[in-house]
Amino acid sequence: MFSANSIRLSIAPIAWTNDDLPELGGHISFEQCIDEMAAAGFSGSEIGNKYPRNPDVLKPALEKRGLQISSAWFSTYFSEEGRTEDTVSQFIQQMNFLKAMGAKIINICECGHSVQGTPKHVFDRPSYTDQQWLQVAEGLNRIGEMARENGMLIAYHYHMGTIVQTAAETDRLMEMTDSDLVHLLVDTGHAFYAGDDPLKTVQKYGPRIRNVHLKDIRQTVLDEVEAKKMNFLDSVKAGVFTVPGDGVIDFDPIFEALVTAKYQGWFVVEAEQDPEKANPLEYAKKARTFIREHAGI
Repeated sequence: MFSANSIRLSIAPIAWTNDDLPELGGHISFEQCIDEMAAAGFSGSEIGNKYPRNPDVLKPALEKRGLQISSAWFSTYFSEEGRTEDTVSQFIQQMNFLKAMGAKIINICECGHSVQGTPKHVFDRPSYTDQQWLQVAEGLNRIGEMARENGMLIAYHYHMGTIVQTAAETDRLMEMTDSDLVHLLVDTGHAFYAGDDPLKTVQKYGPRIRNVHLKDIRQTVLDEVEAKKMNFLDSVKAGVFTVPGDGVIDFDPIFEALVTAKYQGWFVVEAEQDPEKANPLEYAKKARTFIREHAGI
């Protein structure tokens, strides 16, 4: 399978405390979260809303538990008029923070006009003009160059409810951006949710992939989401996502395709669920076991 030391394992704190749904895991402390990440066998973490923003505080807390920051989310708003310069300014702050934490990857998602956090059905998105697409591509190239100058990179995260949700939209964005500046984050759960095959995305963009989010889908919940036209956040609360190996996605060929592509970097378990329904430590251990058994890591 994967060559020795080519893959490191990270996990997102969203399983413990959800940034978009504060009521999910609001009682769980930062310390409990990182204690349980380490106990489950992970060496990396993404950033959550309870994480200290001071590297002098956060770094020692993570190092004490054998953890480091693998990457973190950043929302761009290049498609919205008048928000480009503020987006770039905020990006610089996030980039400098992650650089101070020793991370190399910034996960980017264009959230202009997104319905992700609205009551709208997740598939009921606005249309984007050619000019808006161009603004997004130019903005991504710009911050991609900034990242490169700082020894870092951006990995684009296609996401439900946003301008880039489907494989076709991912293709359009990849074609419009500089492959040396704008890389790709493969999220298995979001690809499947959108009606696409994550395996085909890996096969098509192997050399351009710089981060991988591993999450699974509960088909019965996804069917309910579509039947009831649920919004994205309600679908999360209903349990549409779960950890790899607990849903319907076939991960074996995806792992094989990543081996073929000579992928090196982080695997990030990112499966937002209600911690009252899906105990975070239990599911983190389940994910860790599955990755060991199916990816040989």
